[in-house]
Amino acid sequence: MARRTESSQPLGVEHTAKLSLYVPRQKGGAAVLERLRKIAERDDRSLNYLAVQAILEFLDRKEQHS
Repeated sequence: MARRTESSQPLGVEHTAKLSLYVPRQKGGAAVLERLRKIAERDDRSLNYLAVQAILEFLDRKEQHS
């Protein structure tokens, strides 16, 4: 069994935050996910990577205009 830190995470495992994403039908629904899958495959990246990059870029833009 892996040794755990005070937060009960196994040692060597980075702390991560989780986010579940729902894309409404009127915003494209499953078609949006398919577009993301194609880009992820083309760029050899995960869907998670693309989502995190988009969120970080969004935050940077918003914070620069605040």
